Amino acid sequence: MIPYSPPQRDMLFALEHSADLAAIAALPGCEAAEPETVVSVLDEAAKLASEVLAPLNHVGDKTPSRLENGVVRTPPGFKEAYRRYVEGGWNSLPFEAEFGGQAMPACVALAVSEMWNAANMGWALCPLLNFGAVEALQAHGSRELQEIYLPKLISGEWTGTMNLTEPQAGSDVGALRSRALPDGDAWRITGQKIFITYGDHDFTENIVHLVLARTPGAPAGTKGISLFLVPKFLVEADGRLGARNDVRTVSLEHKLGIHASPTAVLSYGDNGGALGYLIGAEHRGMECMFTMMNSARLNVGLQGIAISERAYQQARDYAKTRIQGKPLTARGAGDHPIIHHPDVRRMLLAIKSRTEAARGLAYFTAASIDRARHLPDAQARAAAQAQVDLLIPLVKAWSTDLGVENASLAVQIHGGMGFIEETGVAQHYRDARIAPIYEGTNGIQALDLIGRKVARDKGAAALRLLAVMGGVDAELAAAQGDDFAVIRRHLHGALDAVTQATRGIAALYAEDPARAAAGAAPYLALFATACGGWILARQALAAQLGLANRGGDPRFNAAKILTARFYAEQFLPGAAASLAAITGGTTILAADPDMF
Repeated sequence: MIPYSPPQRDMLFALEHSADLAAIAALPGCEAAEPETVVSVLDEAAKLASEVLAPLNHVGDKTPSRLENGVVRTPPGFKEAYRRYVEGGWNSLPFEAEFGGQAMPACVALAVSEMWNAANMGWALCPLLNFGAVEALQAHGSRELQEIYLPKLISGEWTGTMNLTEPQAGSDVGALRSRALPDGDAWRITGQKIFITYGDHDFTENIVHLVLARTPGAPAGTKGISLFLVPKFLVEADGRLGARNDVRTVSLEHKLGIHASPTAVLSYGDNGGALGYLIGAEHRGMECMFTMMNSARLNVGLQGIAISERAYQQARDYAKTRIQGKPLTARGAGDHPIIHHPDVRRMLLAIKSRTEAARGLAYFTAASIDRARHLPDAQARAAAQAQVDLLIPLVKAWSTDLGVENASLAVQIHGGMGFIEETGVAQHYRDARIAPIYEGTNGIQALDLIGRKVARDKGAAALRLLAVMGGVDAELAAAQGDDFAVIRRHLHGALDAVTQATRGIAALYAEDPARAAAGAAPYLALFATACGGWILARQALAAQLGLANRGGDPRFNAAKILTARFYAEQFLPGAAASLAAITGGTTILAADPDMF
């Protein structure tokens, strides 16, 4: 298996030219993101990712987490790797200093998280869920709960989980049956939760579950759900751990991929009820949980990017060494590796360009989170938050779909060897497949995009973003060379198509939501693909400036321009053609369920 090498130059380039790191570092509260500091952070993170986490990726795939006599054992080396992660202060990177955080901007923390997920996705799921738990508790928890739990969760000494799903309540969270009965200042929780990532493990001495449940007399559906903090071990007044709470691991799931990650079935209240504490107001649990879910959705989108990068590196290095056939481009006698075959180059460029586009979009979204938190003007913060809300479903769905497609292409580049487990690339394909499913399936992301984000404001936020994206046209027109003319032409067409689709979806949703829903997935794909073209166009312009000023590696800058042109030629021309699929819901609705 080929080692993982974090693409620090690409990450820093995306931070500088997609997230606009210099502007983020100038915001109040983001001063920690000085250029030298960020470079140092990426360098140190790369060492942990490549030297400690990546070598354990295959170990975790072949030696899954297991449940023994009620105790969960993670794969060899995982617990020790987590200890090094905590000792390095990595878990506290993006959080405010009040409870022990380092106050690094979200966009920088996201770049670091990409390394963890690319190196070892099964391991990285633990801190991913913990980040969301911290954000939910910061936003909605009482001061007392924050003071008890946040310092430990932020340091990584304890970890957090998200408990939504039940056997009868998957995407339909409103169907959950878990109950919460009042018990003095606390509540007694009973019920069963399934698919709980790192619901139990041996990394830390305590695990803090955020659990959705119904209180007595609660209304049906999601309006009757409340959120509770339920620790594995109760915490005494002096901060020491007390008795074991009434929560038990029933089993661990056997999965297609991410074998290292213990996906638990948890039973609450087998002996009278697990003690829990209300987070936020009663019956406002889904509102509180959405804070955690949005964090998770952005980071799951990042998993798609990370797995794309890991699969790309493996396919690229294999293509440079595998001798097979005589390429049409070969010159002279002798053997040539398969990277000389035009179709292999096409596949590598497809993976590379879409990975870089998705990375830039994710970093741009994280930078929008930084603006929503730190811009001095309240109206500007609200506008930035509206942009975040719009972008989250794009990043989650598009990036994870690309993760699967790109990992599949990486297998294809390996040929028959890609289908053999010993090569290692098949693991990336298997691991990638969960990401379009969890934290809200990608179909749900598409419905969220058209319903909550586009139809609700009649497309205003989407059209504002499209106007910003359209602003790059003048820069492309002024740029010299055929590359930029090609990028400009195809990007212009794609942005026109998204604008038409946005106006059409907003109007159609008001008239016939079902027809609009039938075109939701292709609309999301169109919007995200156009965003990716815009991201790469901006990067190409930055690379051209670097070439003109003789700044940086000229080969690196030239590759950025070529990558943007390839993406524009290969993926943007289909934008206008997708309009028919977006508006063609009548055919889908005409398909009677009995015909299948």
